[in-house]
Amino acid sequence: MFESEISAGVLCARRPGTRWLTTGFSGGYETADAAYNVTVPEGFDRTDLAEYVAERRERAGFDAPGPAMLTGVEQRHARRARLDGVEVVATAGVSNPASLPMDGGDSERQAAFESDSGDGPPRPGTVNLVVGTTRALDDGALATLLATAVEAKTATMLAETGFTGTTSDAVVVGCDPSGERAAFAGSATPVGRAARVCVRDAVRASLAARYAGADGDAVPDTVEGADYGVVSAGEATVSRVDE
Repeated sequence: MFESEISAGVLCARRPGTRWLTTGFSGGYETADAAYNVTVPEGFDRTDLAEYVAERRERAGFDAPGPAMLTGVEQRHARRARLDGVEVVATAGVSNPASLPMDGGDSERQAAFESDSGDGPPRPGTVNLVVGTTRALDDGALATLLATAVEAKTATMLAETGFTGTTSDAVVVGCDPSGERAAFAGSATPVGRAARVCVRDAVRASLAARYAGADGDAVPDTVEGADYGVVSAGEATVSRVDE
């Protein structure tokens, strides 16, 4: 699917004329020759993100514009998985975990995290995925592929870390408009099945590279034990929907 290359802290996943959908800072649909995952330095506080990405692309020697994500994870921890015409490249870290207590949680405890997770500039993502398929998908199926990838990421993160993800996860999904058409991309489809397996294996491998290597860090046991994060506490008002 991709010709992938890393230079100067920038991962470029290149394929001419790819149709992309991203949840990144400039999210939405886009046709472009490449997508990017850009490692930013600690203490990163730029708000002109599009300009910053353009600067980093130029420094890395990548000319093609395209959707981009930011990450605090070094690109040496990026891992790629391929299966049946689907490819996933993942960078994964857990410095800012997100937790969703099934018992509603403690609203007072939640308040301790709100000041660190408000409406300011987006934090660099710590679980970022570039997902691509050689099949041609319409916009709806591409959105379904994104949802399928996020579901697989969440299941993997819960199994490996106990968290649903982080506060700043991002995903870029892409398809080949000239490929064989696939009408759907959910979990029961060939595209969705391959995407789920690739997301699982790429995220697992990136986590292992990040935390089982020479860095000496460990996955935090709790949100409180992390650098920052969020606990989505509280209980909504629930009622039946009358006919």
